[in-house]
Amino acid sequence: MPNASTRPKRGRRNRRVPREDPARNELVSRSLESAQQCLFNQDYATAFVHYLLVLNLAPVLKDFARESFRFTLFKWADELDSLGRIQDLFDCYEQALELFPTDEVIINSMGEHLFRMGFRDEAAGHFHKALKLKPDYPEAKENFYRVANWLVERWHFLMLNDRRRNHKYQQAIQKAVEGGCNTVLDIGTGTGILGMCAKKAGAAEVYACELSKTMYELACEVVTANGMNGRIKILHLKSLEMEVPKDIPKRVSLVVTETVDAGLFGEGIIESLIHAWNHLLLPPQSTQDPSRPPSQTGRVIPAGATVFGMAVQCLEIRRLATAAAGELHSPVSCSSEDDSTEPYTTERLSRLPGGYTPLTEPFSALDIDFNNVQELEGLCSREVRRVRLPVTGEGLLDALAIWFQLHLDQESSLSTGPKEDTCWEQAIYPVQTPHNFPLRPGDELIVEISCRDAYLRLCSVAVARDGREFCLDDCLDPDKPRNNPGPSGNPYPSLNAEAELCSALACLGTEQSSGPRDYTLLECAEMALLNNQPYHDSFRRALAKLITNLKDARSVQGPSQGQGLEVMTLTDSPSGPMDPGPDPFYVLDVSEGFSVLSLMAASQGQVKAYSSVEKTQHQAVLRRLARANGVPEEALEFWLNQVEDEQAVLQRPSREKLWSAIILDCVETCGLVRQKLMEKATLARCLLEDGGQIFPERIVLYGMLVESDTLLLESAVQGKEPTLGFNIAPFINQFTVPVHVFLDLSTLQCRHLSDSVELFILDLMNTNANYTNRDVKVQASASGRVTAVPFWYQIHLNEEISVSTFNQDSHWKQAAVVLHQPLAVREGDWVRLTVTLQKKVNVSLWILYYE
Repeated sequence: MPNASTRPKRGRRNRRVPREDPARNELVSRSLESAQQCLFNQDYATAFVHYLLVLNLAPVLKDFARESFRFTLFKWADELDSLGRIQDLFDCYEQALELFPTDEVIINSMGEHLFRMGFRDEAAGHFHKALKLKPDYPEAKENFYRVANWLVERWHFLMLNDRRRNHKYQQAIQKAVEGGCNTVLDIGTGTGILGMCAKKAGAAEVYACELSKTMYELACEVVTANGMNGRIKILHLKSLEMEVPKDIPKRVSLVVTETVDAGLFGEGIIESLIHAWNHLLLPPQSTQDPSRPPSQTGRVIPAGATVFGMAVQCLEIRRLATAAAGELHSPVSCSSEDDSTEPYTTERLSRLPGGYTPLTEPFSALDIDFNNVQELEGLCSREVRRVRLPVTGEGLLDALAIWFQLHLDQESSLSTGPKEDTCWEQAIYPVQTPHNFPLRPGDELIVEISCRDAYLRLCSVAVARDGREFCLDDCLDPDKPRNNPGPSGNPYPSLNAEAELCSALACLGTEQSSGPRDYTLLECAEMALLNNQPYHDSFRRALAKLITNLKDARSVQGPSQGQGLEVMTLTDSPSGPMDPGPDPFYVLDVSEGFSVLSLMAASQGQVKAYSSVEKTQHQAVLRRLARANGVPEEALEFWLNQVEDEQAVLQRPSREKLWSAIILDCVETCGLVRQKLMEKATLARCLLEDGGQIFPERIVLYGMLVESDTLLLESAVQGKEPTLGFNIAPFINQFTVPVHVFLDLSTLQCRHLSDSVELFILDLMNTNANYTNRDVKVQASASGRVTAVPFWYQIHLNEEISVSTFNQDSHWKQAAVVLHQPLAVREGDWVRLTVTLQKKVNVSLWILYYE
């Protein structure tokens, strides 16, 4: 027991009870009262200042004022965001976190602002911290799942699950280190696996760099867990910023990297290696001095690459790349005249809906030696190379598909070809021409290959047939110089005389011009939406039926019920006059992003349509389509051009007039329900006239049980065995998300273990029909392991007309809940799925299972 006679140590005095300070108490009381009054008056800026004063002077009031302080902070932050005062916004959050450093709600909210502004690493840190403070906090959990897809892209899991790739890299590194390369730099280390391979092989010094903050921190954790902390130096730097001796003490003898994308050069490997050779690597082995040991010379793994390609016909690529007879196309372009656009996109050819047809044999497009710095430096200045490819198949030229063979050393290589079982996709160079050129055997396709701006660029420029060349690029431009004119005076006559207008807009076309083409760029997903003909045709029919019903109702009510009211806007006066005649029907399209539904509504006649699209190019496309289809200019307005506050779009109008129809965008392209959908639907219902309708009126969720190893491999590092002997899975699997998005179920490698079943209904017109939980029993139609539950939607525009997000023409993809602990079932077994609608967060559907 303590010695009672021991004298207390100096300095350990009894704390005095602080004296009451009447003036301070009065200030706190008045400020608290002022804060509450300002809150009532919606003066959130002043309320926030008063709360800061109160809580700094009287911390004892924190628990009492926490909820009101949060509310004030969030409202004031939203105002600052709308005003563009970003620094002030984050200053407010910093002040709030000084008062409440462990408040998971404030931390999560700050993360949401960071994510919206593009600071994904920082946002993830906040979501992760909020989850550590409260593991069952649903808002932070969903936010973390969403940001995890950005921070740790799914290909990281595929690469770590690719045993063949891992083993070949390990062998090449071990061979180099044992051959004398004892100082190593791993550029773009990711999880740190290649650097650890070098250290395990016996390298004396290993350095690694990683630009992503998330991956840098992950690599540090992995290296420490594998007992190499202090033996591998990891730098949170871009390799281009590294210097000797500031970052590493001396030049290294080996650089290992895998900073390659599907198009080989897209992650900047050329620039990185040029800098490495000039600043970080020892000089390469010289033929003039072959006796120098490997420890005194530099080399790179991989040693080089060979790029291959072929021409293909593919309806899916065409659907994502062009519309309206080529007048609208995606920004992905391999045009010979435009360096500003992205030259390629990426796809896994083996999983494209509808497949693809090779039109040529594979050809060699480029060879590159990563151990030759002069070759690297001269790559961008290489002359444009022209190749003539014999056409072996018949079809329309939609794209050039590219892949490569990565030479790790003289003996070992990896292929990313479309027939390989590989973690890489292929690069797709869409061919965007005014005409769809049908190729046939015996033709020659003329392709130009260059490496401007360190991108590999391929451009199909012409087709040779019967001794004549037909230009593919801007062939309708009369001002373009031409050689060898044909009988008609046009040296490049069209192989397909009739240019089809895009029928996907359900009878909408584009302007036709005999002059130079005026192209408009849209994103690939927007092109797919434009080409979703069944969706637009269904909407046109559903809206026409609604308008007919409303006309019939007005004729019964008489003109006094519906006419004589002014055009409803949120401003004091309408933006333009309507033609005299019957009172129009008002349609509001609040779809997020690009939508042509407002234009289709305006084309119905007697309809005043409002679109909420914001981007200038989106508005330009709608105006262009409106002119081409004879839609009066005053029949289509852009709502947000008249409204300062974006939140006012769905507010009750000050006029008597209500909306005849409100169009909501219910499903994201990725396959998930839109955030806050039900809140918008609740507000929209209040703004409808009698007989008015929300489009769609309801959506029905369908799903099935499947067995798919592919989904498991793309979602987490699999197996209990360490990856190449290293403990990596527990760390990167922290970024595993339960829902896999952007799936194409029609080409997914999987076994169906059940029929499709109805899982959930969201009724946007009748809230009483909705529920928050539903148990569904699904019978297994085959034995196997349930690894995922893919789901999609039937979108009901009215009682009779609906469209599916799971069909060949859909611009929507599907999603799936992935079960990381597969459930073994036998044919005839019943599996119960619990489907939950989490309305308090964002509208999302999570599927849980148990027998």
